[in-house]
Amino acid sequence: MTTTIQTPLIVGFVADIMFTTRIAAAAQRAGFRLHWVEDAQAISTPTPQAPTETPGEMLYGREGQLFAQMTAWQPALLLFDLTNTAVPWQTWIPILKSSPATRRIPIMCFGPHEDVERMQLARRVGADIVLARSRFTTNMPQLLQQHARIPDHDAIGAACAEPLPELAQRGIGLFNKGDYYQCHDDLEEMWRQDAGPGRDLYRGILQVGIALYQVQQGNYRGAVKMLLRVRQWLAPLPATCRGVDIARLRANVETYYQQVQTLTADNLHQFDWTVVEPIHVQQG
Repeated sequence: MTTTIQTPLIVGFVADIMFTTRIAAAAQRAGFRLHWVEDAQAISTPTPQAPTETPGEMLYGREGQLFAQMTAWQPALLLFDLTNTAVPWQTWIPILKSSPATRRIPIMCFGPHEDVERMQLARRVGADIVLARSRFTTNMPQLLQQHARIPDHDAIGAACAEPLPELAQRGIGLFNKGDYYQCHDDLEEMWRQDAGPGRDLYRGILQVGIALYQVQQGNYRGAVKMLLRVRQWLAPLPATCRGVDIARLRANVETYYQQVQTLTADNLHQFDWTVVEPIHVQQG
């Protein structure tokens, strides 16, 4: 099985140009790529034609766009400079830590060692790691490697090389028939039985099914929530896992999400079901 492994991403909310250069060099040595968000304006804002709302998490405007962007990027680590007043980290950190779709992303903050109150506030609002800038500067590569959330691609690849169990095949069969409610039990049972990294395959398919069931039920908020959450389970998987075409499923999820985003809670019944594809499983 050929697996394309993307270099893990760190998103840095840092505005100090000189310091970003040092962080970038350390991140490159540690095996990461970086995306900078220097100020709140770097997070795109809604337009009158396309107002940004993340209804699954009760987030609107820039906060909704921040949440949607992080779920799309699935970074290995978020890095906040607590002295960067152009980013409202006091608001953004608790938002990101309150949702099942983003709360597993580690958040590291650094600031002046003498500003104890600011560093304590960062911990209170949900930061996982809060460091004095001096300590962060001294040990950048090691700290990034230690705290970033990086999937074990070797273990996932080995698990994905295993055959697809019969119960999972039955659950996927129900999914492909449009029985999104009924497929839940089989896939959840497979997830419970599998203690290894391959279990996320079942959680991912299960949550896609839940999302489409929410569309059937007219639950706009629930559909968006599940389509955002599922990305974290599908993102680490290779293009094919236990015969399941994951690359195609990821693309389909994005299609469903975009389709729902063109609608509202009042007209979700207009969802175009012709875009929904069966899950493809290799035979043999």
